Amino acid sequence: MTLNKTATGLLIGLWTSLSFIASAQEKQSGITKKNISMNKTGVSFKSIEIDGLKIFYREAGMPGKPTILLLHGFPSSSRMYQNLMNELSGQYHLIAPDYPGFGQSSAPDTDHYQYTFDNLAATVTRFIDKLGLKQFSLYMQDYGGPVGLRIATARPAAIQSLIIQNANAYTEGLGAALAPLSDYMQHPNAETEKAVRGFLTLAATQWQYTDGASDLSKINPDSYITDQYYLDRKGNDLIQLALFRNYITNLALYETWHAYFRKYKPATLVISGKNDQLFTAPGAEAFKKDNPDAQIHLLNGGHFALEEHYEHAAIIILQFLQGNAIR
Repeated sequence: MTLNKTATGLLIGLWTSLSFIASAQEKQSGITKKNISMNKTGVSFKSIEIDGLKIFYREAGMPGKPTILLLHGFPSSSRMYQNLMNELSGQYHLIAPDYPGFGQSSAPDTDHYQYTFDNLAATVTRFIDKLGLKQFSLYMQDYGGPVGLRIATARPAAIQSLIIQNANAYTEGLGAALAPLSDYMQHPNAETEKAVRGFLTLAATQWQYTDGASDLSKINPDSYITDQYYLDRKGNDLIQLALFRNYITNLALYETWHAYFRKYKPATLVISGKNDQLFTAPGAEAFKKDNPDAQIHLLNGGHFALEEHYEHAAIIILQFLQGNAIR
């Protein structure tokens, strides 16, 4: 079918208008793919001593720009943020530590370090102080949620914004896939431990990355293989079991965190994979209950949504931060 001149002209006009609108939106927000690409600084790899422990961290961007502190989840490390940090490095200063027992940080046994979420938060707080971070945005995924929200409620004046990705603070966000963990933390015994040890296997680690993904070809196998390498270190199973048992303390703090949201109304962005069976989409939407101005973006991915969507996530994050005058 051949279009007549009038129809062709209308289509060209419509395309030109849409292009103009998209260009105007990019200019208004100050965010374009070109300027993000031009200003990237890359990621550096560093470590610092905290209470006799080596705490490894990744750093990107220029000190002096607003800081984003990125807190990783289970069973990963700061490695999960490598691509996102690179994308944001032209606009912000980014710091991502590995907790004790994770990634490249020291992993003392359970007799020499108390593996609780209170203590992880305490170690990260001392890390913050040693680096001299006075104000920052918090990016939290999975375990990063309970670690980061402990810090936020203790130091509300330090928090410029919250960015929440597949982390939970509401009971409606606890997915059915967490049932073995729920049983173990309430009734730790040989039977429930056997079931929860399933989370420490390669099959489970791979599942966390691939389940709910919209395009499996975007999931780098190196990601879950690297995580599993750290999980398989001698004695690391006992570290993870201690944190599994202690997870119940996070549920007890939900109302404290809700009160923090209501009182301080921190600028909040929730950017989660909507297909996550661990921390579900209703839990992402629930952040609006206590902070109605929270922005919710559900991406077509799973628990580790950044594996597929880090470029899209970077644009959303930049628009959110600049819209809240954090620049």
